[in-house]
Amino acid sequence: MTPERIALISDVHGNLTALEAVLADIDARGITRIFNLGDYVGKGPRGREVAELCRERCEVNILGNWEDFLLAPEPDFGRESVGLMWWRLQAWEQAEWLRTLPFSHDFWISGRRVRLFHASEETVHRRVRFDHDEQEFLGLFRNTEATGFDLPEPDIVGYADTHDPYYETDRNRRTVFNTGSVGNCMSDPTPVYVILEGVMDSEQEAPFGIQWVRVPYDAEAEIAYAAEVGMPELEEYTYELRTGFYRGNLREGLRNDEQPTYHRRR
Repeated sequence: MTPERIALISDVHGNLTALEAVLADIDARGITRIFNLGDYVGKGPRGREVAELCRERCEVNILGNWEDFLLAPEPDFGRESVGLMWWRLQAWEQAEWLRTLPFSHDFWISGRRVRLFHASEETVHRRVRFDHDEQEFLGLFRNTEATGFDLPEPDIVGYADTHDPYYETDRNRRTVFNTGSVGNCMSDPTPVYVILEGVMDSEQEAPFGIQWVRVPYDAEAEIAYAAEVGMPELEEYTYELRTGFYRGNLREGLRNDEQPTYHRRR
């Protein structure tokens, strides 16, 4: 049985420069299988181009919360309609494909059943942070209407959404990990992705590994492109890419020394 490596990427959010850097690193490692955990669009200036490239390069593509609400047939954007409508129109050519992506993806690796989804076991719109409680941890392994009830429950759950990579296990070998974000990572804003290594599609126990990879890229080039095309919320986008702090902190007028880390509950 020969071990194989697959790359897991997520939360590119229209940041094509970061995606291209990450794909180049994946290629340099000789990895040919790429799974994407969603959030291709919004926040950054090139959602359509990101979707097109992921559609071409990724073997598995999963629905994210941004695809679900931004590209809905009849969206309700409320007061934040200017930026959201801009991102919606920019990505619209890929809307049909993005809206119909699967909720989750299950597979075997080295005798462990893995389930990937974007945010939680029930919906792409519920966030599970790294400092969750035991009930939230165990809930991630449940079969739901969204994941399907007719599948074995997973041993490993990989998800995204929070832009905050972490790893956690319990005494029953259940494992949860978060991929972090390629295009909008918080705390450390350097793009990050995951490599899984093991014997793919095998129910026989064998060595298994998880690795996170940080990939430097030219954030200023991405910011310059966003400015050139007149993307709304440019100040907020620039703030996130340069500092790794959430844009909500900027809107609240907090100084840098007052800023909470994005993943902490407030």
